[in-house]
Amino acid sequence: MAASVSPLCSSFKLSSSVLQPSCHYKFRIFRKCSGLQRCFHQSAFSQTAMVISGKELARQIHKEVQCDVEEWVSFGNKQPHLSVIVVGDNPASHTYVRNKTRAAAALGISSETLLRPSSVSQEELLEMIYRLNRDWRVSGLLVQLPLPEHINERAVCNAVAPEKDVDGFHIVNIGKLCLDQKSMVPATPAAVWEIIKRTEIQTVGRNVVVAGRSKNVGMPIAMLLHTDGRHERPGGDATVTIAHRCTPREKLKELTRLADIVIAAAGIPHLITADMVKEGATVIDVGINHIQDSETGKIRLVGDVDFEVLKGLVLVTSGYVLHTPAGLS
Repeated sequence: MAASVSPLCSSFKLSSSVLQPSCHYKFRIFRKCSGLQRCFHQSAFSQTAMVISGKELARQIHKEVQCDVEEWVSFGNKQPHLSVIVVGDNPASHTYVRNKTRAAAALGISSETLLRPSSVSQEELLEMIYRLNRDWRVSGLLVQLPLPEHINERAVCNAVAPEKDVDGFHIVNIGKLCLDQKSMVPATPAAVWEIIKRTEIQTVGRNVVVAGRSKNVGMPIAMLLHTDGRHERPGGDATVTIAHRCTPREKLKELTRLADIVIAAAGIPHLITADMVKEGATVIDVGINHIQDSETGKIRLVGDVDFEVLKGLVLVTSGYVLHTPAGLS
């Protein structure tokens, strides 16, 4: 089968002096040879399958962002600065934040991580956010989720100044996204959209099924794909159907069998199987699930797609499989 690929590392986009996190995922796309050149290499095991290197695509994006940052600073502007607030001792949160700040440093962006105990009050956390909003040195601000149960996440997300909201969770940025206006877009949907554009996957007039309706992933992905390509924030002009936990499995299968693009963001291991995908379809997996390996007994990460089986299917049907694990609810 096709060779494995490297991680697509965290990257940032510079927009009006504010940082927008792009992604920290690895992905694989398999496609029957059709003359595409960028980031592709021929599989050693198949003359028809092609693999797009996530590592190469990440390197390309990093170079672009580094140039943007250098040019920005060369014009006399201050160096972009990212402030991250972490509450509590959640290991996954600390790992995500380390990845973000390391990526920022590699791109020429300064950053700081502000730690608070899980016992911090909502009032104290909000006051910290307001202070960072007023700080002219801070270009971008994010509060790492999840937060302790006694803190209202929506109140916290809305407290971050919209122009510094690199997570894209503020109600103003969500509203602009829904109105096809330029705004901060949540990282996972932005990454999926960027990959679709760079790999030239066609969306206009195509049928798309998004499995998952979370406000940070499923909903923004659907908005990006179905909206008008002629608007201020161009969309994909696709016909999008959203499935969720109340969609019967047989109905989901019926929908995905008609889809040209299937995006799995439900947080259910191996939800999308080979019999649910039509020939030539694109499958994008942004799920992350922890399961126990039946052979080793160790915990491993898998997506929402039965990737190994679909990989074999795609090598025959000349479709795509895109695998981008991300922390989703």
